[in-house]
Amino acid sequence: MKSATPKVLHPLLGRTLLGHVLTASSAAGAGQTIVVVGHKADLVEAHLSEVAPGVTPVLQAQQNGTGHAVRIALEAAPEATGTVVVLNGDVPLLRAETVASLIEAHESGARGATVLAAEVGDPTGLGRIVRDASGGLERIVEERDASAEVRAIREINAGIYAFDLASLREALSKLSTDNDQGEEYLTDVFGIMASVGHPVGVFVAPDADETLGCNDRAELASLRALLRDRVNQAWMRSGVSILDPATTWIDVTVALEPDVEIDQNSQLLGATSVAAGAIIGPDSTLIDTTVGAGAVVLRTHSIGAEVGPEATVGPFSFLRPGTRLGRKAKVGGFVETKNAELGDGAKVPHLSYVGDATIGAKANIGAGTIFANYDGVNKSHTTVGEAAFVGSDTVLIAPVEIEPGAYVAAGSAIQKGVPAGSLGVTRAPQRNVEGWVARKRPGTVSAAAAERALAEKDAAAE
Repeated sequence: MKSATPKVLHPLLGRTLLGHVLTASSAAGAGQTIVVVGHKADLVEAHLSEVAPGVTPVLQAQQNGTGHAVRIALEAAPEATGTVVVLNGDVPLLRAETVASLIEAHESGARGATVLAAEVGDPTGLGRIVRDASGGLERIVEERDASAEVRAIREINAGIYAFDLASLREALSKLSTDNDQGEEYLTDVFGIMASVGHPVGVFVAPDADETLGCNDRAELASLRALLRDRVNQAWMRSGVSILDPATTWIDVTVALEPDVEIDQNSQLLGATSVAAGAIIGPDSTLIDTTVGAGAVVLRTHSIGAEVGPEATVGPFSFLRPGTRLGRKAKVGGFVETKNAELGDGAKVPHLSYVGDATIGAKANIGAGTIFANYDGVNKSHTTVGEAAFVGSDTVLIAPVEIEPGAYVAAGSAIQKGVPAGSLGVTRAPQRNVEGWVARKRPGTVSAAAAERALAEKDAAAE
């Protein structure tokens, strides 16, 4: 991956590659999960402690092959019995249903080992499934050890297996390193088991895409697109309208209700949830954001916000963490909010910054208003009461309170508070300096325009 981040920790629509695999494993009914870690093990173990604290990490200090990895993993489960499933950590499209079907085929056939296979268009770099004359599994051959005839086979080993645990322990003890890589190949277990009479078999994945891993960022991007399409298709079939699926990205951790509409170029990420009838986009990014029923969020970037039912946001709004909008509240164009609560029907329509504030129901904040919440050291709170009106181009200098029903005149800087039903004004009296343009800006277009206007006034006066 040419990255400081271990491959399995690269993100993909709300989870890491490893996180997707663990989710499939858990949903398939894993009783115990062991993760073999190697490269940058400390980072992988830290991630596991966050997303899957019940998982047991096992360190493979020297990467001596897949067989070696499985052997040291099983040393951490000496009392385990029954079926063990081995998964790669970089197959994020694998479904729990496929893992469950692999287990069912394995156990119903009373096999020692079953490999998950897939038919692919380009098998380059992958191990091949070689079948015998009756169609059964003859052997699994790594590409680097394969003849030209075997390399022509398009049925590949997905690197996912189900084993009878007792038979697997016995076969692992017999592995050798007599191969091109000088490693213990887990695939050699199949031949060892067959040689002592343990049945082995193949289960073909219903969708070859599920078996895809990635070895570079180009392949990761391909997986991301495939998962995007899968997620979007599932939501559309659940009653969500996605107007342009190719430009809509929805994390697997997002929750949507029927009749949500998502317009083009939108991203719904993290723990975002959207209620029925809401409209998102176009051009919106919602991260860990809750959107109520019937709300509209247009061309907006939102992080950790709550948008109430029938509220409207945008265009070009920025909702920062702690923003909470009540029913039918409005945050309009080019407005930024942070740790701000708007009551039902409250409005901040245009070009304003609202930080550390509580705005009462039906209050109106005029265009260009600044909630001055930071004095360079501390942040303070501003309260605007129910049905208060703040005129355009106003600065509210926190801590301050505009009480219910109060008005603030446009262009004011308020720092002492305004009582209920009062008008707060801090504007200086206007003074006009006549003839200033002619004296200070002679020869300019402004001076010429002023001269014409004055001449027209004089002519009209005559």
